[in-house]
Amino acid sequence: MKFRTYVNKHRFWVLVLIVSISGFSQGMLLPLISTIFERDGVSSTLNGLNATALYIGTLLVSPFMEAPLRRFGYKPTIIFGGVFVILSLLSFPLWKSIAFWFFLRILIGIGDHALHFSTQTWVISSASPGRLGRNISIYGLSVGVGFAVGPMFVPLVDIYEGLPFIVSAGLSLLAWSFVFLLNNDHPEAMMGDSSQVGFISRAKATLVVSWIAFLGPFGFGFLESSLNSMFPIYALRNGIPLAMVSLIIPAFSVGGILTQIPLGILSDKIGRKPVLLLTLGGGSVAFAGAGLMGENAVGIMMMFFIAGLFAGSIFSLGISYMSDLTPKSLLPTGNLLCGIFFSIGSLTGPILGGFFLELQTEFSYLFLFTLFLGTLFIITLVSKPTKFVQIETGI
Repeated sequence: MKFRTYVNKHRFWVLVLIVSISGFSQGMLLPLISTIFERDGVSSTLNGLNATALYIGTLLVSPFMEAPLRRFGYKPTIIFGGVFVILSLLSFPLWKSIAFWFFLRILIGIGDHALHFSTQTWVISSASPGRLGRNISIYGLSVGVGFAVGPMFVPLVDIYEGLPFIVSAGLSLLAWSFVFLLNNDHPEAMMGDSSQVGFISRAKATLVVSWIAFLGPFGFGFLESSLNSMFPIYALRNGIPLAMVSLIIPAFSVGGILTQIPLGILSDKIGRKPVLLLTLGGGSVAFAGAGLMGENAVGIMMMFFIAGLFAGSIFSLGISYMSDLTPKSLLPTGNLLCGIFFSIGSLTGPILGGFFLELQTEFSYLFLFTLFLGTLFIITLVSKPTKFVQIETGI
């Protein structure tokens, strides 16, 4: 009983633990399966398309997540997501098939989205305004730590191909078990009779005021999925050893880990937009430096680290920006849209990256990220967010 009380008192840290293990699973799964398929001779385009399954699952379930969250609360939704993720991870070693693994990745996408949507909304809804940036940055930090550690377990595939999947499932089960000790809670009720309004109407209202904030999750999804799924192919084709690849990819996450909380606190003090511009601009320049490194693995790793110092925080900064612009009653919808835009970016990353690699252009694959972040920088610079009061009566 005392332990249950202690766990509920520190609910925020339990949620942080859950998303860190979820980040670990995703961070390991993308380069792991890409490496396995590359060794089996699967084309980079098909490899990239298969990596999109995770985010297809997220997009498929997104329109249906808010209603059960409001009805049943955070805890049951997290449990639902955990069941999907753990069972799917344990199923990978059962049958090695591109189609079967595609289906399993869809299920993991559904489960991960339920986990992240619930925990993220719970964290934001319970945070005081003065600590929102800090709490979201810690949340993003936990995901980043998971992503940084995940790729380091890819070499376990050389011991037994199914071992990384089993390890990931075991860690997920351990973290997920703490959820059963939490007291359930529900999102804040919406204004007036607005709870009867459909998802499309709520999404439109949220997009009008918060569209600029969704560029952060979109951009991070693009970077994360493409770096984790396509960079191993690019590296292996350029003679970079797999052991080095398992260090280069986490370098980006490690950079994000170091600056996640400082940038979150800075955004509380000077505003989200200036900090977002700093991160997008700095990340663009760093990836340009990585592209100029050629086959220098150590140089690329250093540039990835610097890119992470800047762009590794754009997901959490985008969520904080969305929370500033969106009324509390629409935060579940805003969080849902963060997940949708993250998934759209994650779908785009492997497809565009795989296509770029198939072209075998003389320009480095890494310049793709320079162009991408530079475009987001310009859009953010010229944007002027709409005030919510202008559409509040229209919901």
